[in-house]
Formats: sequence, C-alpha cells, structure tokens
Amino acid sequence: MIFDRRAPMKLMSVVHEFWYRATNGVIGGNVLGAHILLLTTTGRKSGKRYTTPLLYVRDGDDLVVIASNGGAKSDPDWWRNLRADPAAMVQAGDKYRDVHAEAASGETRERLWAAITKRYPVYRGYERRTEREIPVVLLHPGAE
Repeated sequence: MIFDRRAPMKLMSVVHEFWYRATNGVIGGNVLGAHILLLTTTGRKSGKRYTTPLLYVRDGDDLVVIASNGGAKSDPDWWRNLRADPAAMVQAGDKYRDVHAEAASGETRERLWAAITKRYPVYRGYERRTEREIPVVLLHPGAE
C-alpha cells in the first residue's frame, strides 16, 4: 500500500473542524495569532459539501484567503470548487455568512499579497516552491 502524504493533513483538518464547530471557533479560530475560518464549498464533480479550515485576513467587508496549497503545482481543491461555483459558506468564530468568491487581480491582488506576506511570511516560501501565481481569493458577503 502506498502512503498518502496528504492523509495527515486531512486528519488534522477534520479534527480542527470538529473543535472549531463544537466551540464556535474558541478552539481553532486563532492558531498562534493567525485567524482561521471554515470555508464550505460545493464539490465541482461530486456536488458534496466540503469544509476547509483556512487562514484569513479582513479587507473591509471581505474576507481574504490564499489558495497556496503549500506551494504545490496545482491549486487546492477548495479553490477549484469555487471557480466552478463561487457561492460558499464561511464560519468565522461564531459568525456564519454566505459568500461569493472572486480571485483578486491587478493592484488589488498586489496590495493584498504584500499585506498578507508581511503578516504571514510562510506564503513567500510557498511562492518560491511553485511556478503558478498563487491566487488571492476575496470572499464577498452574500452569495450572488
């Protein structure tokens, strides 16, 4: 049997989601000073709902997440799902909201990327690992 190197990350996500939901983000909503949300998307092939814990920052009314996938060659599944169906649901602490996802571009992307990588330098390392431009994703309030 071949070891799935993503299995430990999947297990951590399941455990993280459990405690986050059980405590309305008291456990798991802030990890070492990083704010974490739960993003629930619809699978582009399966139609099933998938939840992913993600680091985020605020930009006005928008929430901003990074589709780094740890610097992998491909985008994370949650971002591929959002490109197929940009309507999603977010839990940030004890607040739930419907969102509409959009990739930031141009000056907006550059401004947000600079701010995020200043606060979370780990993303610069991910950027060095991949040839793709890592998407900066805006989660606008309300599904459209």
